[in-house]
Amino acid sequence: MTKPIRKSRLKALAASAGLAAMLASGAASAQSADKPGEGVTVVPLKSSLAGETFQTELVMKALEALGYDVQDIKELEYATGYVALANGDGTFMADSWDPLHEDFFQEAGGKDKIFRKGVFSDNALQGYLIDKKTAEANGITNLGQLKDPKIAKLFDTNGDGKADLAGCTPGWGCEKVIEHQLDAFDLRDTVTHNQGSYSAIIADTIARYKEGKPILYYTWTPYWVSGVLVPGKDTVWLNVPHSALPGSRKDVDTALPDGSNYGFQVNEQKIAANKEFTDSNPAAAELFSIMKVPANDISAENLLIQKGEDSEADIERHADAWIKGHQDTWDGWLKQARDAADGDSASAE
Repeated sequence: MTKPIRKSRLKALAASAGLAAMLASGAASAQSADKPGEGVTVVPLKSSLAGETFQTELVMKALEALGYDVQDIKELEYATGYVALANGDGTFMADSWDPLHEDFFQEAGGKDKIFRKGVFSDNALQGYLIDKKTAEANGITNLGQLKDPKIAKLFDTNGDGKADLAGCTPGWGCEKVIEHQLDAFDLRDTVTHNQGSYSAIIADTIARYKEGKPILYYTWTPYWVSGVLVPGKDTVWLNVPHSALPGSRKDVDTALPDGSNYGFQVNEQKIAANKEFTDSNPAAAELFSIMKVPANDISAENLLIQKGEDSEADIERHADAWIKGHQDTWDGWLKQARDAADGDSASAE
C-alpha cells in the first residue's frame, strides 16, 4: 500500500481574506527581470492522491526559479479545490482533469474565475479492467456482461453473489461516472461499487491477483497501477455497452478512434489557477500554459512511489532528476515565462 507522503508540506487549508489578498499582490511587488515573481506568494493545492505530488512539485520548482514565494502544499479534494482557486484561497492546482472535472470547474465560476490554458499532460485513459485469465476463460470483453449473475459472481469477494468493483475515491469525479453507469447499464443488482481510499482498495485488488483470483477494478493513466497490472499482459480493458456520462457531458460519445469504448473520455491534465493571480502575473500565466510532462514519465515516477520511494526527499529527488534530464526544455520554459513578464512590463510603460 502506498504510504502517506510529504507530511511536512501537506497542511489543512486555511482560507482567509488575508491569504486571498497575498495571492493578488503580485502587481505591487518589486520584481527583477530574472525573478518576475519576487515578493509574490503562491499557495499550491492538490488532492489526497499521492501520485499528484510529482507534477505539483515540478510546477512549484519552476515558480521558485522565477522568484515566487511558494508555500506548503494545501491538500483538499477537487470540488473544494476549484472553489478555493476561484476565491483566491489557493493559487494553482497541477492536476485539473479536462473534461472529467468540467462540472467542478463550471460550478466554481469557470473561466471568469479560473485560468486553465495549455496541456500539462495528455492522453489520460480511464476505465474498467479485469484479469486476462478470467477474461479469456469466460469470453468477457464488455462490462455489460456482468448483468449475468453467473459472470458477476466470478468477481465476488465477500460472498454476496455480486461482483465487487474496486472503484473510485469519493470527490474525485470518477465516482460520479461509475455510479451513473451502474444505473445506465442496469448493473445495480449484480455489481457493487466499492469506494473509499483508492490506495487501500487497489492494494487489496493486486493482492487478490497475486493469489490467482479474478479481479475487477477501475483505474486511469498516467498512474503506477498499469505498471503493476499491465493491460494486455496481466489484464484487459473492458468496453461498455454504450456511451453514458453524467451531468453536462450526458450527450458525449466516449468511443475511441479504433472503435473501443471504455466509458470515459480521453482526458488532458491542465494547470488550473486563480485568474486574478494570472492576470497580475504574466510570467506564471505563461508558465502554466507551456509546461508539459509526458504521461509515461508521470506513471514511471508514480511507480517509484508505490515501490517505497515516497518520502519528501524521494519526491524532491524525482523532480530534480526529471529537470536535469530535460534541462533544455526546462530552461526554455523559464525563459519564455520571463519574456512574458518583460513584454507585459514594456507594454505598461
